[in-house]
Amino acid sequence: MAPLEKAFTSVGTYYQSYGIVLAVLIAGAGLVAVAFGLARAVAPHRPLPAKLTTYECGIDPVGEGWSQSQVRYYIYGFLFVIFDVESVFLFPWARVFVGLGYQAVVEMAIFIGILAAGLLYAWRKGVLTWA
Repeated sequence: MAPLEKAFTSVGTYYQSYGIVLAVLIAGAGLVAVAFGLARAVAPHRPLPAKLTTYECGIDPVGEGWSQSQVRYYIYGFLFVIFDVESVFLFPWARVFVGLGYQAVVEMAIFIGILAAGLLYAWRKGVLTWA
């Protein structure tokens, strides 16, 4: 078998494995859609004004149901998501680090450097201080 034919065979096998993942994702989305459709078709629908009020442990609601939340919680959540996504990329990379070479080390150093610059910026702006 020629090297070019071998390369195309391995690429075909590579994309077939992604085809299986795509089929599972489509089947899962279809199952969820069917479940939501059946629930909507079977559930009774009787709109009443009492159903639209805020429920307060059986007591009649007092005031409005809207409350303001602090921005600092949002910022901490946002920083958590950023560094959680970093770990999603960093841990698999560390697992296969030996076989990747110096180019992968440089790419990951740039990635971590950008995230460190973002953390430094947030720290300098005083976002990380609890006031």
